[in-house]
Amino acid sequence: MIVMLNIDADGMVLGRLASIVAKHVLNGESVNVVNAEKLVIVGRPEATLSEYKEKRARGDPYHGPFFPKSPEMVFKRTVRGMIPYKTARGREALKRLKVFISIPTELKGTQFSVVENAKNKGEQKYMTLKKVADLV
Repeated sequence: MIVMLNIDADGMVLGRLASIVAKHVLNGESVNVVNAEKLVIVGRPEATLSEYKEKRARGDPYHGPFFPKSPEMVFKRTVRGMIPYKTARGREALKRLKVFISIPTELKGTQFSVVENAKNKGEQKYMTLKKVADLV
């Protein structure tokens, strides 16, 4: 039996949601994450931007390391860092993860899970992943 989990990432903290998703895909569940551009990175906006600009500028443009620019790929890369992606188990787990920018047509009528542990409380300064991707 294939367990399918659909998560709406609107207003959730990037690292918290990524760790929860990593656990689910390692346990054999298929996970669809929608609204990846609305994920939140908590912290001072200046520090967040400088950190992501440094990640993009690091390395050689031909040989890497390569860091993604689009919000859905940044989230997928964050989850990849939390699983053993160089092993067969990790590669299979990463194949079970699908990340979308908005809600695709095939998932329009489905029920989405809300992960309460990953919700942003709104008490700190933050930036959305879309804003980071646009400015980097």
